[in-house]
Amino acid sequence: MLLKSCKTTSELIDKQQLTPLSIKEKLQLQAHKALCKTCSAYESQSKTIDNLIIKWFGNSKLNKIEKLSDQKKEAIINKINKV
Repeated sequence: MLLKSCKTTSELIDKQQLTPLSIKEKLQLQAHKALCKTCSAYESQSKTIDNLIIKWFGNSKLNKIEKLSDQKKEAIINKINKV
């Protein structure tokens, strides 16, 4: 499905700040934003906030993306499934 929900699109907007999107994700993002001014505004605001955080607090923490262990990921998934 090419057009995604605003929730999924906002997740892609946030994801692209941390990691490159796949071609499919890029197409989905662009298609949705072409029709949804709210998500376009969200992307602009998100980029502004990220830039301000970098300006105020430095970029040191953003460059050190920590990865969760598989055990921690599984624990989170289990807690989510219990809700």
